[in-house]
Amino acid sequence: MIPVTQPFLPPWKEYNRFLDGIWKRNWLTNHGPSVKELEEKLCGYLAVPQIQFVSNGTIALQLAIKALNLEGEIITTPFSYVATTTSIIWEACTPVYVDIDSNTFNIDPSKIEAAITPKTSAILATHVYGNPCDIDAIQEIADRHELKVIYDGAHAFGVKYRGKSIFEYGDISTCSFHATKIFHTIEGGGVFTRDPELHAKIGLLMNFGHAGFDKFIGIGINGKNSEFHAAMGLTVLPYIGEIFSTRKIQAEYYDELLAGLPLQKQVLLDPEIHNFSYYPVIFYNEETLLSVKSDLDAKEIGSRRYFYPSLSSLDYVSGNTPIANDIAARVLCLPIYHTLSKAEQESITGILKNKL
Repeated sequence: MIPVTQPFLPPWKEYNRFLDGIWKRNWLTNHGPSVKELEEKLCGYLAVPQIQFVSNGTIALQLAIKALNLEGEIITTPFSYVATTTSIIWEACTPVYVDIDSNTFNIDPSKIEAAITPKTSAILATHVYGNPCDIDAIQEIADRHELKVIYDGAHAFGVKYRGKSIFEYGDISTCSFHATKIFHTIEGGGVFTRDPELHAKIGLLMNFGHAGFDKFIGIGINGKNSEFHAAMGLTVLPYIGEIFSTRKIQAEYYDELLAGLPLQKQVLLDPEIHNFSYYPVIFYNEETLLSVKSDLDAKEIGSRRYFYPSLSSLDYVSGNTPIANDIAARVLCLPIYHTLSKAEQESITGILKNKL
């Protein structure tokens, strides 16, 4: 069996070394030493001023919306994982969908202003498959209309934009550290902001509003993460360069194997700063996609219609996004993970070649 993805697991002995420390300290959660060490090392690696390490990427988005006191309508993308939309609704706001660019698959800035109303409070955009949005254009629009900007960077760990971390942009950026992500802590996420006051506010919101053992400021939830999850992150982080380079080699080999086939590829802002979190291909119609996927399934080869369906087609929202609907119907992510072999890639692409 070839899965569509597989978590990177570091050597057991290295992870166990951190577990030994946790056992000796008997400090399992509540901002322990491993959590603080991970936050410091992530700040150093990503070159960002501060981070809040939280329990998952969905909580990260909810905290971002709450911390910015957003109300009313939030302009967002229909081409993202469902958590981007449900976080907006969970925080009692209304998602307003703007269609995507047919090449980058990110929200199309040229269509944003037409969707702005007196009720609009923010723009929440996703860096799809780690491909940066047109950040400059989005920020110009936000500044002109006094809107907040949140970036869902679930796929964008390690990506840069104009020489800086992708997480330096927007009022708040978030990331997922789920086991399927390129950098993971088994479960986890990060919340990034340049604003020290906003950073402190997020710290209160994610810990019940605790401002001391028996003092509370405002309302809060439990968005903390544990020492065990931080330990995994500390063990994975030293391998991130190797993970990036391996995925780039795999993506380039896919490109070579699939050259000349009638497949659309995502247009990258800059392939040199891409992290190759996913390898999506877009077929010329949904019928062909389904046929290929059936053949892959028969050979126990994992693939994923990611993102499908378009979020604007969910039964609890509405939106007119024909480009997103079209791409969602035709996109398939092929397996890519650290131990995927060239022989396995050849088997995968052989099935596509037989159909195309």
